[in-house]
Amino acid sequence: MSASPSSVGIRRSRRALTSGLLAGALLLAGCGGGSDDSKADRGRGDTTCDGRIDGTAHVTVWFHSGPSGEVDTLQEQVKEFNKAQRQVRVELVNLPENRPYTDLVDSAASSGDLPDLLDFDGPNLYSYAWSGKLKPIDSCVPESLREDLLPSIRRQGTYAGRLWGIGTFDSGMGLYVRPSVLKKAGIRIPRGTADAWTADELTGILARLRKQGYRTPLDVGLLYVKPGEEWNTYGFAPAVWSAGGDLIDPQTYSTAEGFLNSPASVRALTVMQSWAESGYIDADKDEKAFDKGRSVISWSGHWRYPEYTKVFPGDVAIVPLPDFGQGTVTGMGSYQWGVTAGTTDGDAVWRFLTYLLKPEQIRRMSVANGGIPATNSAVKLTPKYDTGGGEHLFIEQLRDGVARPRPQTPAYPAITKAFSDAFAKIMLDRAPVKAALDQAVVAIDKDLAAHDGYPQQGP
Repeated sequence: MSASPSSVGIRRSRRALTSGLLAGALLLAGCGGGSDDSKADRGRGDTTCDGRIDGTAHVTVWFHSGPSGEVDTLQEQVKEFNKAQRQVRVELVNLPENRPYTDLVDSAASSGDLPDLLDFDGPNLYSYAWSGKLKPIDSCVPESLREDLLPSIRRQGTYAGRLWGIGTFDSGMGLYVRPSVLKKAGIRIPRGTADAWTADELTGILARLRKQGYRTPLDVGLLYVKPGEEWNTYGFAPAVWSAGGDLIDPQTYSTAEGFLNSPASVRALTVMQSWAESGYIDADKDEKAFDKGRSVISWSGHWRYPEYTKVFPGDVAIVPLPDFGQGTVTGMGSYQWGVTAGTTDGDAVWRFLTYLLKPEQIRRMSVANGGIPATNSAVKLTPKYDTGGGEHLFIEQLRDGVARPRPQTPAYPAITKAFSDAFAKIMLDRAPVKAALDQAVVAIDKDLAAHDGYPQQGP
């Protein structure tokens, strides 16, 4: 939100071993554990990690201002890591809260003041890698860990064939529903991604629920559908993808023309606009449309699961986003860690990341923020992701390719702003869909031209 998920999960929610046992392993770990299965990766063209830490290394860390449980957990992890060994000393830097985190990162990059380890919203990775803010980390990541990562985590962290970032959690998105209400209304409940509701079917369902007394049966987080909000792209680009459209040419990333304003894209967002025009979508000014029973279906992410299941114990299910013509698609991506270009000892940074990526530590963070654990071994520690578990759909989508990353190009900041602005106009101002998307295409292609198409060698 993650994806976000990303920052969207943070804005939309208030979201969400013992050091002695780790000490010996950490002291021997080196870069990626210094193990044999990391050696093959060291030939991939980077020298961020060479398996050695000389003397006592000091590592500075920046972390976004997320919910208190997330920040508190990282603070505890830093403290316990420092206590468990003496070779790497980690400092979690306190950042001013009166400036957007991305602005702080850009300003620090310009002045050469970035930390050694940087936390950032996943889709920004491509811009950061292209502009030289990050170092590739293929030489740090052992093959055993690479294989354990969810495929969505690997995909999110990859740019130009190299791995630049790695997250400890991912995001999940779907439709939360009240089974008791749907069954009473005679509405079928999808069992998984293979039998998602079609967009037309959902339109009929919304009409039927209104007849059952639910005036605004659908919650889409309309409070956050504002120009420039990442929720617009994270949450609703999947409708465009599902219809067969895209935000930019997915092969060359050279233009948005014919993709974002394609008939498929227009068709998908026209359907969504029709839901707004029909009054099916709740204004959600209190963020409680689903909780208070005004809406029976909530288009949202993993961060809502604890809240919804607490309000309606035993009466919440998660089903796929609607199929707009080419199969259901969902969003993915959340915050990731990257080693910055100015770091002098990548092995020391990786030593700390190795700790954060241990299954017990991943689970600890995912409990704090509600995120989806980033590794298969960590997923196994939480029964709700098992087959039949309450959040199994999220894992199914991330593993099976139903989840799709936002465009993996340095142009992403321009793409998300243009799409977000267009989506807000379409849903809030009822702007003509094709005209709004045409305007977004112009903005994106103008940015591409200004940067010569973002050649992979960087600026």
